[in-house]
Amino acid sequence: MNIRDLEYLVSLAEFKHFRRAADACNVSQPTLSGQIRKLEDELGITLLERTSRKVLFTQSGLLLVEQAKQVLREVKLLKEMASNQGKDMTGPLHIGVIPTVGPYLLPYIMPVLKEEFPELELFLYEAQTNQLVDQLETGRLDCAILAAVAETEPFIQVPLFNEKMLVAVSETHSWAKEKNIPLDHLKGMEVLMLDDGHCLRDQALGYCFAAGARENAHFQATSLEMLRNMIAANAGITLMPELAVLNEGQRQGVKYIPCVDPEPQRTITLIYRPGSPLRARYERVASAVKKAVKPILEGD
Repeated sequence: MNIRDLEYLVSLAEFKHFRRAADACNVSQPTLSGQIRKLEDELGITLLERTSRKVLFTQSGLLLVEQAKQVLREVKLLKEMASNQGKDMTGPLHIGVIPTVGPYLLPYIMPVLKEEFPELELFLYEAQTNQLVDQLETGRLDCAILAAVAETEPFIQVPLFNEKMLVAVSETHSWAKEKNIPLDHLKGMEVLMLDDGHCLRDQALGYCFAAGARENAHFQATSLEMLRNMIAANAGITLMPELAVLNEGQRQGVKYIPCVDPEPQRTITLIYRPGSPLRARYERVASAVKKAVKPILEGD
């Protein structure tokens, strides 16, 4: 048994799919499958049920996965301690980011991070919140930038900025010329939302439901761009995060209107594992991100 075998096992538990797990580990599917079988032979236990197409772990397998996660966390800690013997801002840094933030935030912060920390080797990964949390727990990520939710509470959270949510409507919508929209005006309206797994969905729905709006049950978008196209087609309205609409104006027939009383928003944070010896590194990265984003959101 070696560390790589444990990484294969944890990846399989995360993706519950041999090919996706193999891709995440940068190996072929036969290699990962073969190593899992060798691990079973070495331990003398059955980790997986192979009677269906789905990846189903036995009870023994589930217990081993949890232990493997703990071992990988300790290995990651040892690597961080070794890395901390040199310069704080030197070496690899694996950062996760959620899809509703990454494409809109990274173009602003990447040039700043590269200029301020030229010896830091940045690796970027985009995934939904639950996946980033799992990867952070197992040590595959060093830190992550996402919206603060219940799942992020066990980690150290460094608030980066508060992001407003604007009402997005078609340019032909009756609200298109309004300067702002009181939130209670959404009462009785049908709103379009992202599909399950996006934390923005839950946050936006919270505001919409509080206002008395209802979700369109016939459509869920897989991305903000798909959502934007549906709004342009006048298929409904939605709440769109501020960074995603900067410099958009009225592109493709969508109008973005500030929402008030109250103003919907979410807190974007950088999270990392408690007890990490590289705390100073993550704090400096967070500080640089905050500095880069502040003038963008304030329009300076």
